[in-house]
Amino acid sequence: MSCKVSFIGLGVMGYPMAGYISKAGHNVTVYNRTSSKADKWLSEYKGSKADTPAKAASGAEYIFTCVGNDNDLREVTFGENGIFKTIKKGSVYIDNTTASATIAREIYEYSKKK
Repeated sequence: MSCKVSFIGLGVMGYPMAGYISKAGHNVTVYNRTSSKADKWLSEYKGSKADTPAKAASGAEYIFTCVGNDNDLREVTFGENGIFKTIKKGSVYIDNTTASATIAREIYEYSKKK
């Protein structure tokens, strides 16, 4: 069974994680602030690239984030082009960022409202 997956953040951890998901046969859409990193990922793995986190998350069943810090996480989740602008009801959101408990609680509270 193939799932529609969004992966936001292609750093040291996110790049290979998204790759393993793609290799497992899932339909992966990636987003990275540095577009060239997403292009490099696409040269190695099957998938597609989005211009914004919101576009990457649109229609996805599973959304992963793996970004630098709390502020980056706020931007890709709650920001003007964040995933919570398009996330569909019933989607599973998984954050892999090494971030604070504060932002984890903020995301939890925000997602309950959505």
